[in-house]
Amino acid sequence: MTTRLEEFRQFREKMNARILELNHLGINRFFSLDTKAYEAGAADVKTKELAGLSASLVLRCDDCIAYHVIRSRQVGASEAEIIDILNVGLIVGGSIVIPHLRRAIALMDELREAEMRGEKPAV
Repeated sequence: MTTRLEEFRQFREKMNARILELNHLGINRFFSLDTKAYEAGAADVKTKELAGLSASLVLRCDDCIAYHVIRSRQVGASEAEIIDILNVGLIVGGSIVIPHLRRAIALMDELREAEMRGEKPAV
């Protein structure tokens, strides 16, 4: 059985490669801008990933939420920190984000299980 984590990673990799094959200047520039926005600057990478997670919850983007949950764990955010940030998104976004919160927590459970098996999930 494929997990949501595996499905997300496979689909994201496949479609990002396909999109970059288009070699569209504007799309490529946006992808680059998105990548660079999360590099260390005045704020560190973990802070930026957690900010992206909160914004993604408010915007109700499940792919974005999944990406930032995974990246937040990769850059050292604890589950408690992620849950605090999800709470901020819930407060800002209101009850309409609860279904997305459920999926974020389910993904965190998958990540914890993978980490317990010694796996380091990638995005």
